[in-house]
Amino acid sequence: MEDVLETYALPDDPEIPLICMDEQPIQLLDHSRPPQPMKPGQVLREDYEYVRKGSCSLFLFTEPLAGWRHVQASERRTKSDWALQIQELLEVHYPEAKRVRLVMDNLNTHTISSLYETFPPEQALALAKRLEIHYTPKHGSWLNIAEIELSVMTIQCLNRRITSIEELQGEVSAWETERNRIQKSVDWQFTTEQARGKLKHLYPEI
Repeated sequence: MEDVLETYALPDDPEIPLICMDEQPIQLLDHSRPPQPMKPGQVLREDYEYVRKGSCSLFLFTEPLAGWRHVQASERRTKSDWALQIQELLEVHYPEAKRVRLVMDNLNTHTISSLYETFPPEQALALAKRLEIHYTPKHGSWLNIAEIELSVMTIQCLNRRITSIEELQGEVSAWETERNRIQKSVDWQFTTEQARGKLKHLYPEI
């Protein structure tokens, strides 16, 4: 916990940007009956029954200090899917960065070995050398700013039935573009000192 909090407290460094990453499973749903559109004196009506259209996953990366985020829909959330997202982060979005400070949870796919299982050794090593990974503790996902962004996106963008991964990508891309345009960000204020006071019960007694 303190490692993540100290990472958040570091000054902004364009050569070593702070990026938070998280994933969210999404269930694709369709209407069982056509909804009745809104009209004067009547709200939108839709049947409570729905049709399952499969599932997918969303990968979200955000740079809190820059008010930037990127969301990508994926059919799966395997080691290779994570590795490909990391490749895009480093080579497309941050090609000039010396390295990236990456905050994320310790899911079994979020490891350097995933890079080696996806890319040739030379490429995997080059990507790994540009990562400075900081894992959130078990049961401490609330420390990940990307989780806050996912929550905002769910409220603002995903509060309706979405039938396909293509439609989902279109919706989250539009949300991403608008939120990046206004450079909306998360104002993180919880510090190590506050953690030692408020979460004293989590610390071992010496």
